[in-house]
Amino acid sequence: MGLTFSTPSILIALALVVILSYLFNLLSRATRIPSVLMLLSTGLALRALSEGPLQGRIPDVQPALEVLGSIGLIMIVLEAALDLELVRENRKMIFGSLNLTLAEIGVSVAFVAAILHFGLSADWPRSVVYAIPLAILSSAIIIPSVENLRKHSVKEFMIYQSTISDILGIMLFYFVTEGLQHPTGGWQPWLEGFLWSFGGSIFVSALFAYLLVLLLQHIRTSLKMFLLIAVLILLYAVGKLLHLSSLLVILFFGLMLRNPQLFFRGFLQRWINMDVVKSLLGDFQLITRESAFIVRTFFFVVFGFSIALGSLTKGSTIFVSALVVVGLLYWRVVAVKALMPNSDRIIRYMAPRGLITILLFYSIPPELSIAGFDRGLLLYVILASNVYMAWGMVRNRSLSEDKTLRQVLQETGSVDPGAGPDSVDPVGDK
Repeated sequence: MGLTFSTPSILIALALVVILSYLFNLLSRATRIPSVLMLLSTGLALRALSEGPLQGRIPDVQPALEVLGSIGLIMIVLEAALDLELVRENRKMIFGSLNLTLAEIGVSVAFVAAILHFGLSADWPRSVVYAIPLAILSSAIIIPSVENLRKHSVKEFMIYQSTISDILGIMLFYFVTEGLQHPTGGWQPWLEGFLWSFGGSIFVSALFAYLLVLLLQHIRTSLKMFLLIAVLILLYAVGKLLHLSSLLVILFFGLMLRNPQLFFRGFLQRWINMDVVKSLLGDFQLITRESAFIVRTFFFVVFGFSIALGSLTKGSTIFVSALVVVGLLYWRVVAVKALMPNSDRIIRYMAPRGLITILLFYSIPPELSIAGFDRGLLLYVILASNVYMAWGMVRNRSLSEDKTLRQVLQETGSVDPGAGPDSVDPVGDK
């Protein structure tokens, strides 16, 4: 007898997933185990139940993953941008994170592409396309994970690097896929087309970001936060259709809202009320944080559910996954030691893969797909890199606020205004 779904059962399942995710966040703050591991395990458990005792029909969840991933990407980049205060003192940190990201992505792509080329007999162009998502750090996992670090400099650096890694990795991915799908007769026209597209993306993104900030301060109704989010999603989707780096408009908008004094200078000061913008920042951060939490929750549960359990036992998948994981994590350590010799050791462990990796894999055009590639490899890489990060945070627990689960629960339930910022953070996720 197969499993049947009704409206009440679906509502119960959705509510339980959100409640579990909330509890996972509390547990993550106490144990330093990334909540994404618990969400993926939940999805895998649901898949096992559907294939086993419940004998339910396995639905095609790829369309849901793509939609959730796109919205999650927007919310995560926006959330990160709203947290970044651009001041002169952070200039060195920004350039340091950029250099580390370029070195890490460049070598990681070459290494993983070589493994896929020789291990799966894929041609080099397809191998590079598949390697790029695996080279990108996950801001969706890093940003919540560094929330409780004592050293603000480490927290800021990882927010910068994960955000830069997301943006550069996404642009590189679409640059390569567009070039392979629509060859222009050589690398020079290809590069020129990319530069024009990138330059146009920056101009259009900055223009719309300015307009959105100006619009936001003039909306008097209380129902405006989700209106702005809807407009951002619209701009992102239209930009995708026009093959622009539309994620930049999300980044610019968040940075402008967080740093209005930097972007509105000279004659532009007449067009903006700094007090109004700053008063809106807190509300917008809360809405963004809550929305990102919900999207992340369902994305990782659905992804865990989408994995066919039989693929996880294939020897070839396990072997290739092991090579990829060891190479990526080893290069992370080498790159940090070489480019940031005086940095805190915990940075070497901050190399998780997650939402961006999955989202870009689902964006690979059919004509560039590798026949022998198994999605189980994605799961192994994500799980291993997150376990590695969790291990590093436990090893360097002196850098984190050491809290028991009881303390986390007490802080979460506190209504005392003087109890500290954690007392008003409903999800412990930032």
